[in-house]
Amino acid sequence: MSEFNKICKEFEQLDVLSYVALLGIKSKRILPALIDITQDGETGVEIFASFIIGAIAADGRLSETEYELLSPLLHAFFGEELDYETCKKAFRKMAPEQRELKKSVDEMVDVLGLLSDDLKDDIITVCLLICAVDGKVSLRERNWIKQLIK
Repeated sequence: MSEFNKICKEFEQLDVLSYVALLGIKSKRILPALIDITQDGETGVEIFASFIIGAIAADGRLSETEYELLSPLLHAFFGEELDYETCKKAFRKMAPEQRELKKSVDEMVDVLGLLSDDLKDDIITVCLLICAVDGKVSLRERNWIKQLIK
């Protein structure tokens, strides 16, 4: 088993409290760093949001478990309460735009190339956490994360 697959397995087996704690720690480090780097707070938030949305959409579906665990994060980013059905509809509408998501990976990789190794690792960890929130990092999610690691 590759090192990457071992890491995925570890993330899939995280209990909810560990998951939430790690996500919180990493997010508290990432967002201020991106805001500082961009010197435009809004752009830093948008960059972080694009990674989060990319991770959520990487497998092309939104499970109820993903929604329940990520809803506080979604609320923090979008400033409004989004119910599961609304989010599910939004993801279904995004399905034709999966090609756009794949194009945005190139932009995400470019952004990661500008960051310190520690910050890059934190962002990839958050993406992996989001992909593993439902207890499984699918092949599509693994492939998406591998693109970010390049």
